[in-house]
Amino acid sequence: MAALFAVQFLSAAAHWALPRENALRETLWGSHSALGTTLFLLVLLRGLWGLANIPQRPTHSGAAGQAALLGHVAIYLLMVLVPAVRLLAAAGGTRGFSYLGIPVFPARETAIAWTQAPAEWHGELGWILALVVLGHIAMATVWHRLIQRDNVLQRMT
Repeated sequence: MAALFAVQFLSAAAHWALPRENALRETLWGSHSALGTTLFLLVLLRGLWGLANIPQRPTHSGAAGQAALLGHVAIYLLMVLVPAVRLLAAAGGTRGFSYLGIPVFPARETAIAWTQAPAEWHGELGWILALVVLGHIAMATVWHRLIQRDNVLQRMT
């Protein structure tokens, strides 16, 4: 999933930074919706798996533990919200939406206004997610590798 998220962030960065007629931009952006939907489904499955296994999860104590817990909650909320607002817009939009060639939402003649407004936050929330993920990586590296020296990063990898 980490590699898929990296490609997703790369596609958004290429879409933003490269000119329209750039082949790399178009290649990456062409898979953005399908990859985002795949990630959304994987996040939901991983979230359900995580909830089912809460008793086996390590406890978070003290201020550092609470910060870690809040960081993980923020990551999961953003991993759900970012694609959800875009899928909501697709459900009420005029273009429709297909996933891997399977029609999911039909095209409408007129858009449902209330489904479109949250989609304006899709990009901003996506960049916030990218920053939170980078912060998570930095904190995990500092805390687990340099301070605790507990090999958590090796187990995660």
